Amino acid sequence: MTRKFPLLNRTRFRQNAVMARSTQRAGLLHNARVYLSGPMDFVASRAAEKRLGWRNRVGEFLERMGVTVFDPWFKPDVRGLHEYGREDEESVHRIRQRWTYARGKQGAQARAWCARQFWETLHIDLRMVDTSDFSISYCPTNIYSVGTPHEIIMATLQHKPVLFVSPPIRFPALHELREYLKNDPAGRALLERLEREVPVKENPTGIPSLWYIPLVGGENFFDGFGFAPYRQRFGWKEDIPLDAHERRRRPRRPLLPFLETLSHHLPRKWDRKLGKFVPDDDWLLWDLHPGKKRGKHLEGVRR
Repeated sequence: MTRKFPLLNRTRFRQNAVMARSTQRAGLLHNARVYLSGPMDFVASRAAEKRLGWRNRVGEFLERMGVTVFDPWFKPDVRGLHEYGREDEESVHRIRQRWTYARGKQGAQARAWCARQFWETLHIDLRMVDTSDFSISYCPTNIYSVGTPHEIIMATLQHKPVLFVSPPIRFPALHELREYLKNDPAGRALLERLEREVPVKENPTGIPSLWYIPLVGGENFFDGFGFAPYRQRFGWKEDIPLDAHERRRRPRRPLLPFLETLSHHLPRKWDRKLGKFVPDDDWLLWDLHPGKKRGKHLEGVRR
């Protein structure tokens, strides 16, 4: 049965993206491919993330530039393999229900079944990373994720740029609860115990996990998306949680203006030895034209 999605959430491989491309002057990102990487499993609500998450807006923003957007919530069709790698709440629930630590044949069979079921999802997501020219990774430090680091490492091993968004993490409700319990010693002690067990760790300046800094490269980090200036242009009328988050703390280095500039000028990176910005040769965006049978070849020897 063919699934039907609301207009906002239909597959990122939309046919009407072609119309958007024809209405805008072709820029550097025209016909480029991007993969949108970020937590999906341990978010507060998978359904809300799929319907209202950051990928919807960033995907629409890039499609206006003629970019092909790979969104793991809405995986592309695979020729000859119907519904390959598709995941939903029911498929994830079945795997979790079947998972066991039991020993022996029965336990081994159950775990093998779980691994085989999720292999298609892992396979198609990593293939989308392979196929992309660059990735955008949303990595808040308060959400556990395994697939996202895997995808980031895959992209960097292939010398593909990873644009890394690490937003400030604060918990306003936690501060309100502390204030509410300030005259309740038992309640305050219980809250402190909960903070240690979870654990609840704020990151008010959005500093990324340190392992990512040398992996991704210093010029590819952003502390937010910067949706506010674009909401009227794109018709983003419905508030999403990230809107409130960015109102509380306006991003100092937002992603969307960077992408807008990227459509016209390739980024540069800082060379520590030379002490200056130099061209970033990770940004290899193919200049392919329909009808050409072969790529360009060397005409002479570079001296």
